[in-house]
Amino acid sequence: MKNVKVLGTGCANCKATVKLIEDIARAMNVAVNLEKIENISDIMSYGVMSTPGVVIDGKVVHAGGVPNKSAVEGWLAS
Repeated sequence: MKNVKVLGTGCANCKATVKLIEDIARAMNVAVNLEKIENISDIMSYGVMSTPGVVIDGKVVHAGGVPNKSAVEGWLAS
């Protein structure tokens, strides 16, 4: 199971990122533990200054804007 955290304050892009990851994980049949981190100090503790950010298994893989589908597929496949 992949531990995925979406870092963001709840903006439209953050919500779109959560939905994108959920949809792709379901389509790929990959089990994910998806957590939304909305506290600013928690977000900044990852070194992310622009949201949404995505953390997979403890590693920041994306920051700023909604990631594209192929990037999410790559994160979930590895």
